[in-house]
Amino acid sequence: MSFQKPKNGLMTRCVRLTSTLFLLMGMAAAHATNLNFLNDTPMSYIKKPDMDSIKVALTDVLNTKKDGETTQWTNEGTGNSVKIDAAMTPESTSQEGNKTCRNVTVVLSAKGQSMNLHPKFCGTGKTDWALQKR
Repeated sequence: MSFQKPKNGLMTRCVRLTSTLFLLMGMAAAHATNLNFLNDTPMSYIKKPDMDSIKVALTDVLNTKKDGETTQWTNEGTGNSVKIDAAMTPESTSQEGNKTCRNVTVVLSAKGQSMNLHPKFCGTGKTDWALQKR
């Protein structure tokens, strides 16, 4: 007695594969729509002049502020019609080889929303601070 695969075996596998693909596509679409909340975060309102201004302020914070000392920043004068505020606080400073590294808490606020960022910067001098990837 020999075993024969049913003729619809290929069809069954195609249906399963198609169902799986539709399920994955649906999950991807749902995942993408769940990211719509990012449209109203303070980051979505930042323009290039704002970014240039906050980089200058952040460099000053990294160079001159003690851990725990908060500096306020606002985008006033950058030409952006949306008011953006930031509170920047160095939280910890450490030495890693010949580099000084600083963890900073940045709280951005715009249009009633706020977000907390926790970047880490390392550098050897006053102008070479670099954001560290995690």
